[in-house]
Amino acid sequence: MPRTSKAEAPLSLDEPEIEGRYVELGEYTVGYETHKADLDPAPLFRGLPGDRCQCPHWGTVVSGKVVFRYADHDEVYQAGDTYYGAPGHLPLVFAGTELVEFSPTAALAATMAVVGRNLAAAKAG
Repeated sequence: MPRTSKAEAPLSLDEPEIEGRYVELGEYTVGYETHKADLDPAPLFRGLPGDRCQCPHWGTVVSGKVVFRYADHDEVYQAGDTYYGAPGHLPLVFAGTELVEFSPTAALAATMAVVGRNLAAAKAG
């Protein structure tokens, strides 16, 4: 059976706002994210349908809190909560938050391609 742990997952993203470690298990990507600063990443999702994340996520908040904003409501998840983030959300993250999240790899890759382009454009501008 495929498995991983945070200690074994390679460091894939190390920015002032976030540290991310990601491993593919079957058709899913497991993400271990540590958020170092409060962040509203909404501009990074521009260009996706509704300018919102279209990838579903299942996860657990290890510490801190995360808010998923939908067009008609917000969902707040705090330490100890397990959640499902449906497509069409915008995350709002806070310093000190740690998440373990499971996402379909193909949908995550499509979303991250847009996020990556927007991030590159923001850094260049």
